[in-house]
Amino acid sequence: MNVAQPKHTRRVLIASANPLFGKGLQKIYGDRWGKEAVEFELASSMAETLARLETWQPELVIVDYDDRTIHREEFLSFFITGDRPMQVVLVSLQANGSVVVYDRRTLTPAQAEDWLNLPWQPESISEIPSRSDSMKGSAKHLLIAGLLVPVSTALIYLLLTNIGILPEQASTQAVTIDRLFNAHFLMIALLFSMIVVFIVYSIFVFRSKPGEKQEGTYIKGNNRLEVIWTIIPLGTVIAFSFFGARNLAETRTADPQALNVKVTAFQWGWSFEYPDFGVTSRELYLPVDRQVLLSLTSRDVIHSFWVPEFRVKQDALPGENLVKQLRITPTKTGSYTVMCAELCGGSHAYMNSPVIVVSKADFEGWMSGQVNEVLADPVARGQKWAETTGCISCHSLDGTRLVGPSWKGLFGETVELADGTTVTADDAYLEKSILEPNAQISKDFPPNVMPATYHDLLTNDQVKDIIEFMKTVK
Repeated sequence: MNVAQPKHTRRVLIASANPLFGKGLQKIYGDRWGKEAVEFELASSMAETLARLETWQPELVIVDYDDRTIHREEFLSFFITGDRPMQVVLVSLQANGSVVVYDRRTLTPAQAEDWLNLPWQPESISEIPSRSDSMKGSAKHLLIAGLLVPVSTALIYLLLTNIGILPEQASTQAVTIDRLFNAHFLMIALLFSMIVVFIVYSIFVFRSKPGEKQEGTYIKGNNRLEVIWTIIPLGTVIAFSFFGARNLAETRTADPQALNVKVTAFQWGWSFEYPDFGVTSRELYLPVDRQVLLSLTSRDVIHSFWVPEFRVKQDALPGENLVKQLRITPTKTGSYTVMCAELCGGSHAYMNSPVIVVSKADFEGWMSGQVNEVLADPVARGQKWAETTGCISCHSLDGTRLVGPSWKGLFGETVELADGTTVTADDAYLEKSILEPNAQISKDFPPNVMPATYHDLLTNDQVKDIIEFMKTVK
């Protein structure tokens, strides 16, 4: 349809605090009528709008119906009581898309077209989709994307639960913890799908064709949507908090027949004592299908007991009043590794010890052998005390220089001390070095390295056994 061009320059005032609104209307109107045929002015406040009406006297005023900085009622009152030949158009970007035109009376868009002779031609109006048509189109796209979201969620969830992110499940507590992991995997898959599916769908369905120019709808906000996306995440967090608290309570369920094990962490190793049997070991032997109560403490700094296959973890803190407890019920026989999950010094990465889960009969056989070994030979007992208390972590048995002097060939040798004196490494010297490590420090070794706590950790008989073992290290 050919549109007759205006014979004179028309003055158009656009009242809106939103610059995109004004620029957009200016471009549409200018493209339709020609930039030479229209003269534009933009007003961003009510006071500025009224001032321009007085001084500039436009023929047409286009008002942003959604802009609260422009008081519609005050403006219309001014317009109705005035007598200046002027037309007013109220445009809403948030309502149903209709254009309301005033000329001392209210007209529909179709009626206004003949009177106003603006670029809203009847053909153009018929091409503008109604709100109901727009809602039907949006519902269609929402339905398609909504169906794709659960499909994507299911595929991603299956991927996360089948690619081996978690290690083997080897304890009753691991079953409980993995339920929580799976719930998190499901939520991760859902949130990822809700974001990515809508983005990808929009890229393919709503992409602009070459040469096509289309302006998006200007949206200032949606209070209902903001309330919804606040309530739903809040409810999800609360639900997961309840779920996590319930699972934590399950992992702490106590069994009165639990096996007691005292775990001592030190730089950089572990010692496991079975107080009911009088046995201490550098390996953690556990019977399958029986709960174990671990009482954890540290000899020096903070460590953390963690076997990945058991899932649960607990810090080991220095101090008699800071003993922590951890309950584990192994469900599969096999060999695992306890590692420190708290940075504790230079050899933190190597602070590992074997964890061996065996049948009840094999555990009883291992325990009998340990008891007999402790009772039989003082040298064997001394070696065990040296291993379980961490002595050989700092003193080598092959002459290698470690944190402290090597035990190889030490007994009976002349030792040069840091103060320049010498002493023979006999029973008295070795006993004093164990119980009072800073009294006589060997030359070329720093002071205050060896913990001064062995007089509380070892009995006199255990110290004598360690010395008997040191005598055999040649």
